[in-house]
Amino acid sequence: MDEPMTAAVRALAAADDLVAATRAWRTEPAADPKVEALALAVSANLPVLLWGEPGIGKSATLQQLADGLGLPLETVIASVHEPSDFAGLPIVGDSPATDGVPMAPPDWAVRLTRTGSGLLFFDELSSAPPAVQAALLRVVLERRVGSLALPPSVRIVAAANPPTSAADGWHLAPPLANRFVHLHWTHDARTVARGLAGTWPAVAVPAVRPARAATALARARGAVAGFLTARPGLTHHLPADAEARGGAWPSPRTWEMVLRLLALHHAAGTGAEALALAVIGAVGDGAGLEFVTYLENLDLPDPERVLADPGAFRLPERGDRQLAFLTAVISAVQAKVDRSRWEAGWVVLGKAVEAGVPDVAARAAMDLAALRDTSWPVPPAIHAFAEVLGLSGRLSG
Repeated sequence: MDEPMTAAVRALAAADDLVAATRAWRTEPAADPKVEALALAVSANLPVLLWGEPGIGKSATLQQLADGLGLPLETVIASVHEPSDFAGLPIVGDSPATDGVPMAPPDWAVRLTRTGSGLLFFDELSSAPPAVQAALLRVVLERRVGSLALPPSVRIVAAANPPTSAADGWHLAPPLANRFVHLHWTHDARTVARGLAGTWPAVAVPAVRPARAATALARARGAVAGFLTARPGLTHHLPADAEARGGAWPSPRTWEMVLRLLALHHAAGTGAEALALAVIGAVGDGAGLEFVTYLENLDLPDPERVLADPGAFRLPERGDRQLAFLTAVISAVQAKVDRSRWEAGWVVLGKAVEAGVPDVAARAAMDLAALRDTSWPVPPAIHAFAEVLGLSGRLSG
């Protein structure tokens, strides 16, 4: 009996080796906008939700992303957990009346906290009942699980099947949906064919260039502020039907996501198509497409170049572009305040007065005045804003 059993064990071991070989692959650089959008949003530390049919390769992509980031991957199947698995289980100590009752976190949260970083993957989110979705709100937004605070560097990604194809599928609750960048995941037949042949596309992580960071944030602030000033109705718009409320829609929270995506895009030089997918995934199709079109036509001067030579630029003609430009310039000064940059900012605002649009520059003037060191002399351009600055109390000292 021992010899046949030994032969069977050897046969299974050989089969296991062959199966393991089928799971081995290499990667190669490849342009895939949706993968680039995923990497952009994860790098910006924004929660991402991948929507796609079962078996489309969402989980495999997440494993590749974790490998590319050099982070451990913790997978949690949301649909098989109870609310207490995310809110924490009460642990009664010796003195609950004095010390309270702490909420014990699950093991995966403890591992992430111990490691200090990681990729937390919530799978089958649309199959989680409303009570579980409610418990996940605090995890996704505040990064708290029970009494434990997850490290800020932990990235959160979730995956969901459309309710029509999910097992016991539910629409996402609007408060939870509004915390994610929504990306629609599809397969490309050629990519699958090449991957099964042994080569999958690599997931490249955007590399921020530190020298660009301050300018990138200033440009992003200007663009978002200018757009929402021109289209205030898109600041917040909750869709009417339940299915749309379970996806991406504009709110102050998701516009803040757009700000982070745009700043990282400028700082890392990511692709325009990837940025468009991420922006649409944050604020929805209508607002996202309109904002992307606005960006394409914005063409603002580099605020750092303007501050270096404030007399050589021309103010944009459209009001929304003027506001976007002035916001970007003042944001650049705020990032690095010194007397020469502060005075250059007033030269820029003086040109707005000369162009006959002091009302557009008034808000920027208040922000710039707040940066003044009391030892710096008052520049001539400030007098055009004396009334508004006096009313705001920014001229004191």
